[in-house]
Amino acid sequence: MALDHEAIYEAYKSEAKPVVSIDDSAGAFDADGNKVELDDTKVAAARKSLDDAAALVAYKSKRTGADGTTDTIYPTIGDQLDNLYKDIVAGTVTTSGAFATAIKATKDKYPKP
Repeated sequence: MALDHEAIYEAYKSEAKPVVSIDDSAGAFDADGNKVELDDTKVAAARKSLDDAAALVAYKSKRTGADGTTDTIYPTIGDQLDNLYKDIVAGTVTTSGAFATAIKATKDKYPKP
């Protein structure tokens, strides 16, 4: 049986005696060597929290190009301001203007998790 070590440590980190070691076959233990009875609901909630946090990091890095994504990332601030200025001068500050379409392309490709 393989235990979700990361989620268990997360779920029990705030306990009076947190989990400090995990053995897949023997279970989880506190600093005194006492076995900690695991609550599957608590571990599942911790897993969801960890997954949500990871998704948010991935979401941010993809939308800014930090993870190496270059196909659809936000334009530089300079390019955004240039597009906005051109839209203002042309009277096209709408959802179909250059500024809005450049931002929308990134938001569409990488929606919030």
